[in-house]
Amino acid sequence: MNAYQKDKRQVLEELQADHSGLAQTEVEQRQSKQGFNELEEGKQTSTWQLFIESFKDAMVIVLLVAATVQLLLGEYIETIVILIVLIMNAAISVIQTKKAESSLEALREMSAPEAKVIRQGDKQTIPARELVRGDIVYLEAGDYIPADGRILESGSLQVNEGMLTGESHVVNKTEEAITEEVALGDRTNMVFSSALVTNGRASFVVTDTGAKTEIGKIANLLNEAEQKQTPLQRKLDAFSKKLGIWIFLLSVGIFIVQAARIWFGDQPVDLTTELLQALMFAVAVAVAAIPEALQSIVTIVLSVGTNKMAKQHAIIRKLPAVETLGSASVICTDKTGTLTQNKMTVTDSYLPTIEEKAFNPKETDRLSSEQLLIDIAVLCNDSYLNAKGDEVGDPTEVALLHYANQHQQSEQDIKQQYPRLDELPFDSDRKRMSTLHDMHGQHMLLTKGGPDVIFRLAKFILVNGEELPLDDQWQRKLTEQNEAFSAQALRVLAFAYKKYDKSKNQLSLDDEDDLVLVGLLAMIDPPREAVYNAIKETKAAGIKTVMITGDHKTTAEAIGRDIGLVEEGDFAVTGQELDRMSDQELNEKLKHITVYARVSPENKIRIVKAWQSKNQISAMTGDGVNDAPALKQADIGIAMGSGTDVSKDAAAMILTDDNFVSIVNAVEVGRTVFDNIKKAIAYLFSGNLGAIIAILFAVVLGLPNPFTALQLLFINLVNDSLPAIALGMEKSEPDVMNRAPRSIDEGIFAGETLRAVVTRGSIIGAMVIVSHLIGLQDGVETGVAMAFTTLILARTLQTFSARSNRQTFFSVGLRSNLYVLGAVALCFSLYLLTVLPGLRVIFSIPTNFNLIQWLMATGLAVGAVILMEMVKVFYQRLRK
Repeated sequence: MNAYQKDKRQVLEELQADHSGLAQTEVEQRQSKQGFNELEEGKQTSTWQLFIESFKDAMVIVLLVAATVQLLLGEYIETIVILIVLIMNAAISVIQTKKAESSLEALREMSAPEAKVIRQGDKQTIPARELVRGDIVYLEAGDYIPADGRILESGSLQVNEGMLTGESHVVNKTEEAITEEVALGDRTNMVFSSALVTNGRASFVVTDTGAKTEIGKIANLLNEAEQKQTPLQRKLDAFSKKLGIWIFLLSVGIFIVQAARIWFGDQPVDLTTELLQALMFAVAVAVAAIPEALQSIVTIVLSVGTNKMAKQHAIIRKLPAVETLGSASVICTDKTGTLTQNKMTVTDSYLPTIEEKAFNPKETDRLSSEQLLIDIAVLCNDSYLNAKGDEVGDPTEVALLHYANQHQQSEQDIKQQYPRLDELPFDSDRKRMSTLHDMHGQHMLLTKGGPDVIFRLAKFILVNGEELPLDDQWQRKLTEQNEAFSAQALRVLAFAYKKYDKSKNQLSLDDEDDLVLVGLLAMIDPPREAVYNAIKETKAAGIKTVMITGDHKTTAEAIGRDIGLVEEGDFAVTGQELDRMSDQELNEKLKHITVYARVSPENKIRIVKAWQSKNQISAMTGDGVNDAPALKQADIGIAMGSGTDVSKDAAAMILTDDNFVSIVNAVEVGRTVFDNIKKAIAYLFSGNLGAIIAILFAVVLGLPNPFTALQLLFINLVNDSLPAIALGMEKSEPDVMNRAPRSIDEGIFAGETLRAVVTRGSIIGAMVIVSHLIGLQDGVETGVAMAFTTLILARTLQTFSARSNRQTFFSVGLRSNLYVLGAVALCFSLYLLTVLPGLRVIFSIPTNFNLIQWLMATGLAVGAVILMEMVKVFYQRLRK
């Protein structure tokens, strides 16, 4: 049995404690066995280790080898350029990783710094870390609870446990044992570390400290939760390994072929010089094939996505989350404040009336009954709205004040007109509250509370302004109405009054009888208006939305059906029901479980892992400490802007408006970002493929190398970067939210991307070969100059073709992305710098490279782009 299922005397006996507290010697013994009341710190990777790990990528290793060879050959400029790029990429990776390691620190800061305890009969204040199991702790309003414990005495204790349960409403605590097994949020005789006391006082015996508390278990889950790689990261890593191996083998193969030709050739040559040139040629192939700036370009495009998402109220903490959200196939969302308004609202009311009488809402007796109902709702109420309109007090009571305001009744005016003379505060045992007021010269006792309680205490009922006996028929009607409200997951309060002796100004508990029942008010935290359409959008986009909440099952399921989340065949389960399911049973039912209620942190992680086991990309929302482990486990964790620092630190994205609609909007941005990243990747590899084709052609035919290593580095690192970044600014495709999420197994070159790379790369390669052959007629240096000119201009101009794999650049709109025009113009200007006197020598462009040769090389580059667009038109006609 758990502590909450046991009588408090039994708990004290098992802990070997009593109301006089522990002796100091006993405390010291327990501290030596149990340790201090603090959270354990997980292991963290050092900054230096993170930096070193950044160089384990296969493409990075190939580039390091190339840089080493360049250094040995005395090519210092090429070496320095490669190393600068690699160090910059590693630094960016380390900075992003270190920013994400503050979750546990935020958890530790939430722990209460001090605790009021009784030891050896003396009440004293001690550091909270010194608490042990069996300590007797006292609580007052405003205290943070320092450890988990079983309540011994409670005086109207109310606690906000939202950081553990995810629900914003306060919990009324009691000392009575609970016989059945219940979820954490229903353990009303327990208090939990880091929760806040909002009202009342209590004493409790400590049952768990440190890592064994509920918040300690969450810290352990945070340590154990896996930091998931995003789909793009996984694909880029896998592709980098394959590409790195193939490039290495290709370069070695080319070197072997050329070395064999040199060694077994008929003509006498300087072997050392020729072999070094062959080695340089092999290195050039590696440099040409690897898109050195790819990681930087992807980072910049993702950063552009973060700016777009910020306008959609989504702040990105971890850059890859931009792309991950776009590939999400499951969104696990909280209910309170995300799907709903996080604001209790009166949505229905019931005023008894005689059915036979024609109802007229303007009748005086109807108005008088409704006015009295509003008066009781305002006067029997401890909450208020301040001068700024800020809400102060219990959300349920605040909802009653708004109800009055909606009926043009000022709560300030009502309270000033009928001042409170006395009160009987609400407590969890009585389940009601009563106040005494002077109303129209008559003392009136006003009561609000749970319907079942008020129905039992009422002797009369106000019907059309007349007090009638509350007979069995009226009792039945009231019960039916209350059940009808409850079936809609509405929270119901009953309101009553009693004329009171004017000579008495004090109330006693015995006065709460023979009441006159006035009516019922039903309220709920209603869905956000825009959520209805957002749910439709997620369905059209092939995204499954799942509600995970700490609220009750009936309420959660009712909200889910209302907003269209729960469809035919779907159902809801509680955390306890989920605990009883085997993994196989959960796997079979997973697609039809749309609502999870009263869940624990362990439940949330299990749900996320279940979806991930089906190769689904999961997004998880949360705002409490209890959500942090699942936020970290999910492919993308989404924290609420109003949530705890712990949840924000564990998440990859933060919603500033706590709105589900913003998630859907961010998904659209994420999908667009991924589309644009694929366009940038296709652009880079098309150009690199063109260069490789030209190099391999030269190797096979025994021709001179068409490029120098510096020329290829200039194109890959300087010239290629700007157009690729400009492609990241492209707008959304028209069908971006009408297609299913891409498969987790889908490669980077899936769809039409591979065809685009091969087509455009082959065209570029063919044009460069022609240009090289023409130039060789006037010498090796002219051949290199013409090949370089055609390659750099063809790669630059293909930016227009890369904007869409299907539409021609005229269909896309020449001015729809001005960044592309700017990038192409700037790249052309950068190329012109390479032919200027003084610089052309560095880039191996001879002085005899004339205007006619330049026009031929440029014409071939333009012809390449025209051919690319013609191929698009051809495929368009095939599809039709």
